[in-house]
Amino acid sequence: MSGADSRIPADREHPFDVAIALKPGDTGDGGYTGQTHPAYANMVGPYGGITAATLLEAVQRHPERLGVPVSLTVNYAGPVAEGEFGITARPSRTNRSTQHWWLELTQDGRVVTTATAVYAARRDTWADTETAMPEVAAPDTAPVTPMPDHVQWAKNYEMRFLDGAVPALEGAPESPDSTTTLWVRDAPDRPLDFPALASMCDVFYPRVFLRRGQAAPAGTVSLTIYFHADDDALAAQGTSPVLARARSNRFGRGYFDQSACLWGTDGELLATTHQLVYFKG
Repeated sequence: MSGADSRIPADREHPFDVAIALKPGDTGDGGYTGQTHPAYANMVGPYGGITAATLLEAVQRHPERLGVPVSLTVNYAGPVAEGEFGITARPSRTNRSTQHWWLELTQDGRVVTTATAVYAARRDTWADTETAMPEVAAPDTAPVTPMPDHVQWAKNYEMRFLDGAVPALEGAPESPDSTTTLWVRDAPDRPLDFPALASMCDVFYPRVFLRRGQAAPAGTVSLTIYFHADDDALAAQGTSPVLARARSNRFGRGYFDQSACLWGTDGELLATTHQLVYFKG
């Protein structure tokens, strides 16, 4: 899974692009159709990150889109079944510099995922970053540490865990801290864009696994992403790994939250993300 060995031939489409591919619907009202991809399968339905990326892709290709994404919230109302789905993308309101979107993913006439997105025409202003990239080992000095083999979607990412790797299936101790830090990028290599960044924001396994030292039924209920990068920042990142760090703030009563930051190799904060996760145990 190393970068040097993971490039795809120029005449082959990247699996990520196949997974988020959409076709215009028949009604011409901002609707699209897509198909789940087995490479991004999770325990129940597709990996949540690929669903978020596909919803964002519906706005990215919409003819009425203004600017670039600054936020995306995805609510996973129910599992996405294997097969075809429809996405409706509708601009709710367009102002001079911002645009608000409403999205629905449906199957068999039922809504299974909803989302909202905010796009903006970004401009230069005063800037500062209070959350600095931590000092960590360089990507090429950390070994590739893949997730368990049965986690199909994770095979599409090169992961180099620096701390908080997936606990062993048996006999792992509980951890007093829920923090995971890793270098991550698409495998095979793929230049970073907004859908890919959205997908990487969900690349972390459930924090409760780390705290309890064992797997448990869990699933994301709601995911919000704030995009701090613009097109130039993504172009500068290219195919280089992204540093991703996540931790939880509170576990209890069947839910926990998760906060994460993703930085480029140059230290620029590309995105922050927050999600609410359901769990048993």
